[in-house]
Amino acid sequence: MRKQFILIMTDTTRRDMLGCYKEDERMYTPNLDKLASEGLLYSKAYSCQPVCGPARSAIFTGTFPHSNGMVTNCVPLGDNVKTIGQRLRDNGIRTGYVGKWHLDGGDYFGLGICPDGWDKEFWYDMHCYLEELTDEERMRSRLSDTAYDSTWGEEMTYAHRCADRAIKYIDKYQDEDFFFTLSLDEPHGPCICPPPFNHMYDDFAFPDSPVFHDTLENKPFMQRLWAGDAINADPATLHRSSKMLSLFLGCNSFADYEIGRFLDEVYEKCPDALVIYTSDHGDMLGAHRLQTKNAAFYKEITNIPLIIRNGRNGEKGTVDYPASHIDIAPTVLDYFGIPIPKLMEGRSMMPQIQDKNVRINECVFTEFTRYEVDHDGFGGLQMMRAVTDGRYKLSINLLDTDELYDTKTDPDEIENLIDNPDYKEIRNTLHDVLLDHMDETRDLYRGYQWAVRPWRDDKKATWNNSGCTRQRENEEYESRQWDYDTGLPMKEAVRGKKLYDDKK
Repeated sequence: MRKQFILIMTDTTRRDMLGCYKEDERMYTPNLDKLASEGLLYSKAYSCQPVCGPARSAIFTGTFPHSNGMVTNCVPLGDNVKTIGQRLRDNGIRTGYVGKWHLDGGDYFGLGICPDGWDKEFWYDMHCYLEELTDEERMRSRLSDTAYDSTWGEEMTYAHRCADRAIKYIDKYQDEDFFFTLSLDEPHGPCICPPPFNHMYDDFAFPDSPVFHDTLENKPFMQRLWAGDAINADPATLHRSSKMLSLFLGCNSFADYEIGRFLDEVYEKCPDALVIYTSDHGDMLGAHRLQTKNAAFYKEITNIPLIIRNGRNGEKGTVDYPASHIDIAPTVLDYFGIPIPKLMEGRSMMPQIQDKNVRINECVFTEFTRYEVDHDGFGGLQMMRAVTDGRYKLSINLLDTDELYDTKTDPDEIENLIDNPDYKEIRNTLHDVLLDHMDETRDLYRGYQWAVRPWRDDKKATWNNSGCTRQRENEEYESRQWDYDTGLPMKEAVRGKKLYDDKK
């Protein structure tokens, strides 16, 4: 049987924007709902950083943004950071990519240049799309009102042109092994979608919920700055209908329609392919008085949709264990029988894909450094590291107030329990897990500041921190690094480091 792996992505799709999650019956996503009915639906899957580029860097390298260097939008991956496209190509697997990339360090649209490891014939980022348009059409393609323009039909949209190319890829390589990605920019703004999607959610408003009444007291100061004027707004205004909300949700349903066109081709010609659908992150949409995304661990932006269909006869049902984007790259390699490199920081999900009762992760992690290198605003530097075991969520906001939520008793994440003595043991246990994770993944920003928090009186600042040297292991593409103390190839990548002689 052919080995065929398909990854489908959208941009800024919240978990509750898919009908299959049954959180809002008004959400119209029949094609992704069908995919979910034929596979596994993950309820607690998390993005590694709720920003486009960093989130994608984790998906396509299997390393966290703090490890691969893409800690913000508009910075490139380093030359010594290899994507799964390169790793698969170098192991004889055909690879194709159509859609938004956002990993080349260019502007929002990309550079229009196919990165190493992918099929140049099918490469089609947003730069390529804009080059097909006239100057006037380019400007119209960035205006939300173009969604109501009768002269801008489905064929003019990025999603449609991506889906067309994806269908051609399946048609051409249906009898070969391959890894293929379809990555839509939609429903990300400007949310251009044709009829009937452009009016499908007119007058839509979210139901009233505690998330719109959060005063952000005992929350990070940054969140109050982020809220702006909404900090004092009438909660009723935060979930009301608007033209932009209507178009955003309409564009989400339009993206589902285009994905459906592609999936029909997959079902017919590659019925046993392993198919994953996910989104890079979500959008606050007024929850907690916030819009878009930033340094927060709220479910609206980090708890992303994840669906996995393992062919016609794969496991079906819901998985409630924690899952993470960091595990996608190792899963791809494992599927193709390629050894998982030591430097990858996730683990293969294949055992769980084959048996949904297998738990892969005890905890998963999310981070934030800054929104974009090009922007002075959006809070600037906001150092966050966060961890969840599926129920409790701990966020360390290095320059601000920390957060702890119990999502079972407080699913809306309103009450910050960071100073609640009843949760001390849970809080400290998660904190220790997070600190170990920062060390083990060689987090560029690790240090005593993350450990010595106002609520953690048993942690003391030390110069040595954990006292280890941790060298990089990327020996599929680099020679073994040398030990500073001997000049010889290192025997152990992680070892104790003596910084000075205590006897002197």
